[in-house]
Amino acid sequence: MTGVEQTAGRAAGAGPVLLGVRHHGPGSARAVRAALEEVRPRVVLIEGPPEADALIPLAADEEMRPPVALLAHAVDEPGRSAFWPLAGFSPEWIALRWALEHHVPARFVDLPATHTLAWGSQEEGAATEGEGPPPAETAPGGDTGPGSAELRIDPLGVLADAAGYDDPERWWEDVVEHRGVEEGDALAPFTALEEAMGALRETYGSGGHDRDLVREAYMRLQVRAAQREFEDGVAVVCGAWHVPALRQKTTVAADKALLKGLPKVKADMTWVPWTHRRLARTSGYGAGIDSPGWYGHLFSAPDRPVERWLTKVAGLLRAEDRIVSSAHVIEAVRLAETLAAMRGRPLPGLSETTDAVRAVMCEGSDVPLALIRDRLVVGDVLGEVPPSAPAVPLQRDLTRLQRRLRLKPEALERELELDLRKENDAARSRLLHRLRLLGIAWGEPAASRGSTGTFRETWRLRWEPELSVRVAEAGVWGTTVLSAATAKAEADAVGAEGLAGVTGLAERCLLAELPDALPTVMRILADRAALDTDVGHLAQALPALVRSLRYGDVRGTDTGALAEVAAGLAERVFVGLPPACATLDADAAEEMRGHVDAVHGAVALLGDAPAAGHGRLRGRWQSVLRVLSGRDTVPGIIRGRAVRLLLDDGQLAQDEAALLMGLVLSPGTPPADAAAWIEGFVGGGSGGGMLLVHDERLLGLVDAWLTGVPAEAFTDVLPLLRRTFSAYEPGVRRTLGELVRRGPGTGGGATAAAIGTPGFAADFDTERADAVLPVVRLLLGLDDMDENTDDNLAGVTG
Repeated sequence: MTGVEQTAGRAAGAGPVLLGVRHHGPGSARAVRAALEEVRPRVVLIEGPPEADALIPLAADEEMRPPVALLAHAVDEPGRSAFWPLAGFSPEWIALRWALEHHVPARFVDLPATHTLAWGSQEEGAATEGEGPPPAETAPGGDTGPGSAELRIDPLGVLADAAGYDDPERWWEDVVEHRGVEEGDALAPFTALEEAMGALRETYGSGGHDRDLVREAYMRLQVRAAQREFEDGVAVVCGAWHVPALRQKTTVAADKALLKGLPKVKADMTWVPWTHRRLARTSGYGAGIDSPGWYGHLFSAPDRPVERWLTKVAGLLRAEDRIVSSAHVIEAVRLAETLAAMRGRPLPGLSETTDAVRAVMCEGSDVPLALIRDRLVVGDVLGEVPPSAPAVPLQRDLTRLQRRLRLKPEALERELELDLRKENDAARSRLLHRLRLLGIAWGEPAASRGSTGTFRETWRLRWEPELSVRVAEAGVWGTTVLSAATAKAEADAVGAEGLAGVTGLAERCLLAELPDALPTVMRILADRAALDTDVGHLAQALPALVRSLRYGDVRGTDTGALAEVAAGLAERVFVGLPPACATLDADAAEEMRGHVDAVHGAVALLGDAPAAGHGRLRGRWQSVLRVLSGRDTVPGIIRGRAVRLLLDDGQLAQDEAALLMGLVLSPGTPPADAAAWIEGFVGGGSGGGMLLVHDERLLGLVDAWLTGVPAEAFTDVLPLLRRTFSAYEPGVRRTLGELVRRGPGTGGGATAAAIGTPGFAADFDTERADAVLPVVRLLLGLDDMDENTDDNLAGVTG
């Protein structure tokens, strides 16, 4: 008997029809649909967790749009989860849809999720091509990620190698994806694939993964049960790798023995949206494919797929402002077909179309190809599930908020600008901050490209399938986003180890607007601040508290209690900082310099708070800086920074600053200490380069000191100086070089002008200022300007 006759005989009354497929293969999907139309089974069995049988009817819902996935999670430990993804071109999805459309029962027959989850991270999340749908990811303890991948063979790789191909994907395209389903021969591809897999199983056994034997034993039991109920009208859609094992003659007792004693956990299941990107092999999904977007195109456009694909590529490139015409598309199609003929392929595949696009549309450059691969070959398609799908209460509340705020989850990363003065944007901000507090990182804060005021926020949003697990996991804290975030914040405050952790939590509570959690956090914050004696911890905590005051102000939150705690914290820093800065080594001094900068910025903001005593804190802080600047026991980098901060605040005259610098750079000061003082004064990204550019006395002091450093000490101070000056902008470094080369004077701008330094003069050059007025007028959009306006602009530009 031929293979076709054997399969036809089984369909007529000799046993189940076994349709072995490649996971997420559009050719397999078309073949499954044709086979089911020909065989017309009475029941369709599909490889997948049987707990999902109750969810099968949802696949017929109009709001269900693949890619989607079955999500299973342990009831008592939601973070222990597993996904079974299905795309619109997955054979299993096609089998489900066929059964629903023809009112035929469909059932999942793989090992139950209750055992899969109990196996945890040891479960087989790394399936190979040709295998049925294992969970895409299994993760214990709340950490989703690809399951363990034991050493096993790649069935398609072995078959491709035997056929003389060096690429399994190209072999699969040639023998399956580019092969049409011939009328009257719908079962032939499955017979050929079964014979090939049978030879592999005879050679390699379980292929290095013995848990397949357990799964196959369970599937055989389910197939037997279906045969008893439906006799010979049984069709099974599973990974081709399993077909020989399901065909194998074994006893019921032997199969049950393999299943005896399996670990179990209580599991819940639902449908969740999935993405094409997460179907890709690069995402860590063991049964993933290289090009889900390309496969989706092949399935949805069987007629002239190359022409349609290259038209999509041209549209993408045009959207990116590249010049691509219809002539480019025609030429690319011709080149792709020519390459396929030269390479002996039946039709152009992804490699031929990519080569054609590179040569014709990208002028030989690989740079645009990266965009094409990201947007089209892989793609960011995000599926949808209907509201009727089972979900934890927290997920339902989140879905409600997303719809009310018009904040739709998307797989493609996008930036969202929020103006907190607008009610809807403020509500969006609260939602995103609450989700972050719950560990649901749908959005990440980003630097604003516009205003830096506290009323504006920028977010980068991207919805990943794993976030559904995070939502289920966070459901233990409450049934709504607000209640769950409040409970989580209170628990985090109790469990926080350090003072900085509690202050950061207070900041997040204000951002998320959690008024019920804030009293608990503030009480714990006050207790921790009273007990913590480490000045470094106190200095780290203060900036977060002050930022919280600003956030509370723009959101209309009462922050009086927070201001009192911040003011008390600042006083303790003022008292403890001078002794804490004594006799520090280089690394500790650098760290403490950062604390001094942070406290300085915090005091500048805190001094305006009513509860802080207005200018009292600023005066106290300036006294501390004076103490730090004059103590010999304080490291040079801190003394230099204290002098610089006093100078910037107008509490130190330039003459006095120059005097202090001259004392430090005198021959009696060790070169290393002098270099550290210079770094503190003009380093650290504080605009010190521009200070030296505009105050030649300071530059002259540095220059004279540097030229006088002994040769034996120069190599020791060089790394420190290089670190200081390398942080300046290139233009600043170039100007300093010109000033040093021409010899800076000691009399300020007049001296600079006398020696011919560009940009320096004794007074404003009104003629040069007048020359830029037309440009300034154009930038400001002022068409008609009176004489007074011109004079004002001249004063500004001068």
